[in-house]
Formats: sequence, structure tokens, C-alpha cells
Amino acid sequence: MPDQKDNEITLESLPRLLANDTKVKLAGVDVDGILRGKLVSKKKFLSVAKEGFGFCSVIFGWDMHDQTYFKELKVSNAENGYHDIIAVPDLSSFRRIPWEDNVPFFLVSFFDPDTRKPVSACPRGLLKTAMEKLQVNGLGAMAGAEYEFFQFKAPPSKPNAPVAEQSSVATFLRENPVNSLPSLTEGMFGYSLTRPMHNQDYYYGIFDACEKFNCGIEGWHTESGPGVFEAALSFGEIQQMADKAGLFKYVVKSVATKYGITPCFMAKPRQGLPGNSGHMHISIVDKNGKNLFFREEKDTDAEYEDIANLSDLGRHFLAGLLDGLPDVMPLVAPNVNSYKRLVENFWAPVTVSWGLEHRAASIRLIAPPTAKAAATRFEVRVPGADANPYYVLSAILALGWRGIEKKLEIKQPPLGKGQTVGGEADPGVRLAKSLNEATERFHRPESIAREVFGDEFVDHFAGTREHEIKLWDEAVTDWEVKRYIETV
Repeated sequence: MPDQKDNEITLESLPRLLANDTKVKLAGVDVDGILRGKLVSKKKFLSVAKEGFGFCSVIFGWDMHDQTYFKELKVSNAENGYHDIIAVPDLSSFRRIPWEDNVPFFLVSFFDPDTRKPVSACPRGLLKTAMEKLQVNGLGAMAGAEYEFFQFKAPPSKPNAPVAEQSSVATFLRENPVNSLPSLTEGMFGYSLTRPMHNQDYYYGIFDACEKFNCGIEGWHTESGPGVFEAALSFGEIQQMADKAGLFKYVVKSVATKYGITPCFMAKPRQGLPGNSGHMHISIVDKNGKNLFFREEKDTDAEYEDIANLSDLGRHFLAGLLDGLPDVMPLVAPNVNSYKRLVENFWAPVTVSWGLEHRAASIRLIAPPTAKAAATRFEVRVPGADANPYYVLSAILALGWRGIEKKLEIKQPPLGKGQTVGGEADPGVRLAKSLNEATERFHRPESIAREVFGDEFVDHFAGTREHEIKLWDEAVTDWEVKRYIETV
């Protein structure tokens, strides 16, 4: 990768960097991709910048609503007293938060206090560990992310009152059915130039805040769906890209708060409409940044025309993705609701499938002749916007690298143009239809996930998903009550 030392922040340069500040905001990432952090004084931050500080491990012992997991998991549990783990600031993640008076911001990574190794469940640590396998071979990885998301706005509870005094979406839903929640705009109007003007300050506010917060948007437009936007983030080095993807949601949610808007990144918020995707792009590069997926000379004898311009390394990477995708589904579709998006006929892939410039396939190969050689990459289209970007990119990288190490061969033909996923011409294995099915495959002894991530991570994350499944199994939905209350 190109040298970036000119912009490197060091422990020695920190006092100068923060000379005019009095406080610093710090945040780490939990298994659901949610930022968990705090505000500290500058004095405190400077004292812990090198060695880190104690951070309660309960963020890996509870779910997204702070309910402890019903199963005791290794990282954090009652037996170990939900002990502290070590949070070490990543100085390279420095940003200033433009909507909070430019307060300094750093991401942290979590380490075991006894071994000083990354906590197995730490999303940033998992990706760093996956990247080290490439780095020892002098290689790097580039990535890009695309997010679709719905936006909702509760009706005003007090006419002409300031936004801060209006009811939130959460408050509205305590008293009203979900389907009564209004979308930010109604109707289907993808790539509209006029719809964003309905909420112009909000629309441009997000774009500008992302730029200032170092998670810049490359493309920003309405998607087909009521109140749906899509952002393509500017591509970059894979670990930095994961940070940008995770922080993008933080930007959107923070800016939206000032307008009384609730952005929704859940995979399928509305029945009968397409869901929210979180497509990820990836390529492997050498130390000079040269794309290694491109084949210098077209292979006229390629088994499939689709891979004629794809290097041997790229072919092995693709084979690794195809081979391992069914075993890592909880990482790319982590919630009960994720599988409502992964259904036939809703612009979402449901099988292990691939193809050159095939937008219906799970893995879309982007390569010459339809793309520049330097832009050769894979777009993995299975993840939803609800997935943790660190886990998604870790899974893609780990599976692809396994394919390279084992020199795996592509075992199935590409989807032909006009062929639909899940149709008679699709030879791919059907991906899991539920979180329960996905977690069972992920957790089984012979899972490829165990091979690439190790038992400790797989056991921990599987336990967190079993918790989600248990809560869902115990839930009584509006649909059930409406269907059965009178008739059975």
C-alpha cells in the first residue's frame, strides 16, 4: 500500500493536535456494529492514549437493547464479573465531529487484559487479524460500501413546536401501529433530482457532514422506495473503509436528529417493498496499490467467458467466497429481520451465485470489458444495511484468502444474462432462509467459519445470535394476533 506516514498522528504530536481542546469523544464497536463510547477530559485521554483504559466488557455481554445474553458467553459474563477489557485508542482514526462543535473523536479497539491480544469478538480486531494474513505477504485490500436506508418522520405532536419538543418515532410507535408511521416522502422515485429538495437542508447536511467527518460520500441519491436514500461511500483501504462505513450511520443518525427524522437501516422495514442493502466491494492490491484481480492478457481459453479478464488470484478468491458464503451467513445477515429481505423477486440474492456485471447474483464480478482494469473487483450483494461492516469485510476477506491459500477452483458456472437467482437455471445452493438456520450452519463443528475465524469467535457470535432467535421465538406479533384472535 502507498506510504501514509506524512499524515501519521503520533503520541508525541497529540498535545499539539489537541492544544485548543478540553475534551475528547471515544467509541468502540460492539457485535451489532453499534458505537459504544464516552466523553473524557483531554487530560484523561492523554494519560491513556498509549496503554489504553479499562472499558466494561458488558458491551460484549449484552444485546443492542442492553439485555444480557441468556447464555453465559466467554468474553463477558456474570462469572467473570463483566470485568474490564482494555480499550486502546487508534490514533489514525482521528476526526472532529462537525455537528458537535468539532470535538475530537477517536475509535478504540478492545484487548484482553491478560493476553493483550484482540478480544475475539472485537469487530475492528477481527478485521485487523484477517488483514495480517495478507500483509505478511506484502499485500493489501481496498474496499467500498453502499448503503440504502428508509427514513421516517413522526407526525408533529405539538403544532409549530421546535423539533426537540416533538415526539420521536420510538414514542409514536408505543402508541400507534408500525404501518401508520409516515415515510419521509411517499411513492417510488429512484434517482430523483427533485425529491431531495423536499428535505434539502437534511439531504445536503448529511453529504457535507460526511465529508468533514472523513467518511465521504461518492454518490448520493434517492432509491426506489418511499423515503429511501442510497449512499456509495468513497472507496479506500479496507480497514479505513470499515471505519467509514460504521461511522456513516453515526453521521446520518446524528444529523437526522436535528430534523426530527429517524433513518432506518434494518434490512426490511416495509412489507411488499425491496429491503435495505449494504453491498460491499473488494479488491486485492500489491504494496504499490496495483490491482491484482486484473489479468494482464485476456484468457481466451477460460472455462467461462465471465472470468476471461480475471487473474488466477482473483479466480481463487472468488472460489473461496462461493465455497464459504453459506457458512458465514450470520455475519452478513445478522438479524431475524435480515431474512425478510433475502427472498425471491425482491432484488436480493438468495443463492450462492455469481456473474460478470450480474446484479441479481450474490457476487457480482466487475471487470473489463465493462470496467477499467484498475477497477476490477467483487461486489458482494448479500449483506443488508443492518450488518456490521467490520464482520462483513472480515468474512469476505477471510473466505477469499482461504480460496487463494488453498488454490480453490470455481465449481459452478456464472448466471447468464437474463437468468434469475433461484430460477431453474441457477445451480447455486439456496442460502439460509432464517437466522436460526444460518446460525446452526455457522456454529456446526465443521463450519468453514471455524476454520477462518477460530472457535472462540464463532462460539461467542453464535451465542449472540441464539439470543436474538430466542427473543423472536418468544415474541407475539401483530400479524399473529390479527390473524388468530377471533378465528381459531
